[in-house]
Amino acid sequence: MKVVSVVGNRPQFVKAAPLSRALRARVDEVLVHSGQHYDPELADLFFDELGVPRPDHALEVGHGTPVTQLAVMLQRLEPLLAAERPDMVLVYGDTTTTLAGALAAAKLGVPLGHVEAGLRSFDRSMPEEQNRVVADHLSSLLLCPTDTAVENLAREGVVAGVHQVGDVMLDASRMFAPAAAARPGPAALGLEPGRYLLVTVHRAAATDTEAALDALVEVLRAIDEPAVFPVHPRTRHRLEATGRWDALAGHPTLRLSPPVGYLDFTALLMSARAVVTDSGGVQKEAYFHGVPCVTLRDTTEWVETVEGGFNHLTGMDPARVRAALADLAMPAERPPYYGDGRAAERIAAAVAAAA
Repeated sequence: MKVVSVVGNRPQFVKAAPLSRALRARVDEVLVHSGQHYDPELADLFFDELGVPRPDHALEVGHGTPVTQLAVMLQRLEPLLAAERPDMVLVYGDTTTTLAGALAAAKLGVPLGHVEAGLRSFDRSMPEEQNRVVADHLSSLLLCPTDTAVENLAREGVVAGVHQVGDVMLDASRMFAPAAAARPGPAALGLEPGRYLLVTVHRAAATDTEAALDALVEVLRAIDEPAVFPVHPRTRHRLEATGRWDALAGHPTLRLSPPVGYLDFTALLMSARAVVTDSGGVQKEAYFHGVPCVTLRDTTEWVETVEGGFNHLTGMDPARVRAALADLAMPAERPPYYGDGRAAERIAAAVAAAA
């Protein structure tokens, strides 16, 4: 059986680390890198430090709007899939790369598998929600990380080919935690473990308009304790292009840094007092490592973390962010919402059985 896996951004590279190993023990995997993340710190570095196999094909989509990137990906995926003749295309998550892989497979009549199926924020204005809904409804194999995801699909009438396999990000977290713990982490930045915040912001809703950028700057300037912010290239470009970078660079407690690799990021996360983020993946990573999370959104697909008291939704509201940071009591126990760390094995078995 031949499977073409299509990846293109940081979380997908991380998920591919344990999953490619499990797949290659059972099937012939062809790895395609779309190039959606074109900064080396967000792409090539992850292949190097996580041991993800080097891509068999690189689409090199590079810069562009999501629509432009989607068009280029589709144009380049069509001849690639025609030449490879896979038995299945496997996509991950909710990115433009996910949507491109799903549409290309559907148009060419190739069965589609979706890792992280069934997630819903119920906000159709989010590009990620649009992408994941389309991918789910085109897939014949839906690999869900949680019971909630299975229930979401059932409410939409999707029941065939659905498997609750656990979350492959938990596999990766357990796989790489020892290596991350050995990194210098906060010490390299002069930060004291447990006495700083880790900040990440990258979504279009937080960076694409003047009003969104104003809100972001206001939130970050309201932080009055040590914080480190590895700035996504897209976010930095928007802040610099609109003249807002200096307003953050001069903040007395906020340290701006270039993007960091997965292991260094995880080292910073593991030692942080809390995480402030708009990222879906980082919400889970915080949960895996027992670090409180403040999410700069009004909705999340990871509802379990909010309901359990591990994650606090504040939107881009400085007062709500400050209040959440002031009251971050963590529950004593973390339920196994996301499985047992063996999702990759279950996914590989389900893919092989679908042949």
